Amino acid sequence: MDIRQPDTPKRPRRLHYGWIVAAVTFAALLAAAGIRSLPGVLMLPLEEEFGWSRSGISAAVSINLVLYGLMGPFAAACMERFGIRKMMIGALALLAAGLLLSTVMNALWQLNVLWGVVVGIGTSVMANVLGVTVANRWFVRRKGLVVGLLTASAATGQLLFLPLLANLSVTAGWRNAVWAAVAALCLMIPVVAKWVRNHPADMGVPPYGSDELVRPAPFAGNLFLQPLLTLRSVMKSGTFWLLAGSFFICGFTTNGLIGTHLIPACGDFGIPEVTAAGLLAFMGVFDLIGTTLSGWLSDRFDSRWLLFWYYGLRGLSLLFLPMALDMGYMELTLFSVFYGLDWIATVPPTVKLASDRFGPAKAGIVFGWIVAAHQLGAAVAAFEAGLLREWFGSYDLAFTMAGYVCMLAALMSIRIKRKLAPAA
Repeated sequence: MDIRQPDTPKRPRRLHYGWIVAAVTFAALLAAAGIRSLPGVLMLPLEEEFGWSRSGISAAVSINLVLYGLMGPFAAACMERFGIRKMMIGALALLAAGLLLSTVMNALWQLNVLWGVVVGIGTSVMANVLGVTVANRWFVRRKGLVVGLLTASAATGQLLFLPLLANLSVTAGWRNAVWAAVAALCLMIPVVAKWVRNHPADMGVPPYGSDELVRPAPFAGNLFLQPLLTLRSVMKSGTFWLLAGSFFICGFTTNGLIGTHLIPACGDFGIPEVTAAGLLAFMGVFDLIGTTLSGWLSDRFDSRWLLFWYYGLRGLSLLFLPMALDMGYMELTLFSVFYGLDWIATVPPTVKLASDRFGPAKAGIVFGWIVAAHQLGAAVAAFEAGLLREWFGSYDLAFTMAGYVCMLAALMSIRIKRKLAPAA
């Protein structure tokens, strides 16, 4: 809860400092997103060098995904307790250390510890909950736009870095690809330390779009119990289950399905890996456009109907994908543009609905649990699509099922009750 003081705020700068914090956060999320693209790049080189099984390497990725999702609410609580800047610096340093140590590993258990646990915890901080926390603290107006930009950086970076790191791994070795990622993370640490501030009150200014100087209340509660207590309280709300359920489907139909299986699906049709990675990168460019535009729209229109259209159109694109794979590059490019615009455009309206229903003070932790549902959906899709491919010899059924599941998410979205949280 924020405590409003009668302080007279400083005269606003021409450029509000919130935009500087948002810009640095965007860059940090972009760098951290590249880390999440590394497992797909390194799977074959690790298999070839160490003789590890595909399933053994995948286990580390699975641990990473689970921690990435489940640690989100606790990361949000830690941001409330220790501040955004300290958590960002700690997460970037943890990611750099985990990656650096991975270049000298020689056993599969070390991969599970470094990539699964260490990198998993680090990425849980440098994720969507960070963007939501920054937007809620620093912005009253343009909050949806900022959430869209920061969300896009986390998703787009993963797609954009994929072909770059893949090319570096092939031409210079996988360790050089890892060292390049470490260098990017280390460059961001002093930038974050210098420019990021925890709250507008630290600069003596009100949040962007407000005339009142707001001082944050001290964090109350236990860092580990508070997220669980928050979850218990919101589990009574049908809105939470509709948001979490639709976001489960979001993860099921994005990074769990397309992010994991589009490249091997292209391989079934003789499309080279580099070309398939290029399609994902192309998709990432349009994701940046689509998610940013979604944030702008969520400031102006009913977020429930935005989600209805996003999920519905994503469902149509997934139903078209099996035909696009069979037809050729032109149709796949069309799919990449259309699907890319909708890749994670669902985040800004979902954040808006969660903030409206549960209040800005709880929004970070509540959205952390919603993201956990997203990652659970991604994990289910990653396994389910691979299993269907083994059973039926193609991904057609997996893509078609995902298309129809998106239609269900669209219907769930318009059943959400738009009830504003009482003023703090």
